[in-house]
Amino acid sequence: MGTVVIVGGTQGLGRELAQSYADDGRDVIVTGRDQSRADAAAGQIGGSTRGIGFDLAEPHTIAGHLEDVGEVDHLVLAAIERDVNKVHEYDIDAALRLVTMKLVGYTEVIHALLPKLRADSSILVYGGLARDRPYPGSTTVTTVNGGVTGLVRTLVIELAPIRVNAIHNGIVGDSPQWRDMAPERHKALVDRTPIGRLVTMEESMGAARFLLENKAINGINLAVDGGWMCM
Repeated sequence: MGTVVIVGGTQGLGRELAQSYADDGRDVIVTGRDQSRADAAAGQIGGSTRGIGFDLAEPHTIAGHLEDVGEVDHLVLAAIERDVNKVHEYDIDAALRLVTMKLVGYTEVIHALLPKLRADSSILVYGGLARDRPYPGSTTVTTVNGGVTGLVRTLVIELAPIRVNAIHNGIVGDSPQWRDMAPERHKALVDRTPIGRLVTMEESMGAARFLLENKAINGINLAVDGGWMCM
């Protein structure tokens, strides 16, 4: 079996997925913005895990960092940055960084690793619920996550028979971003979720593995939100 490469696997949902594959005895590579952070995460995940450091917002440097990666079974693009960028106080540099990271950087990773992917390999791209549920300050995030949908559609055609899917997580209650929220905020979110609770990191991880491993699933943008899109 080849390697599972998780770009953005040093924290959050990407790390949860990396831990799952490492626990199964798979060779895993996690990447982070700098080498020391990637190495530290790889050591904590354990097993046959190693770290590679590079910044997705500097796409010209990406290929060089991935040169020694071997055959890849699953490629996961999970790196995110939180960005609240309102048009009335528009931060051009922050917008350029996020757009470059998630659209150009993601695509360059695929380009760099394409010779290492087999016909039965799979790619998973992380978007987010802001694609369909914008909020004040989400202009860049919503636009970029919409771009993820377009990216998946074109990659399915261009990279066939390699499978390409996207996962769009809603509020994952026990993730680092949300687990320390105020009780009243937590209750308000639960009240809006049809399953009566928030999605868990384990459930998001299971959905990600389904998209990566089920060989019939291709071109899907899967919302993992506990039913928010029905409200």
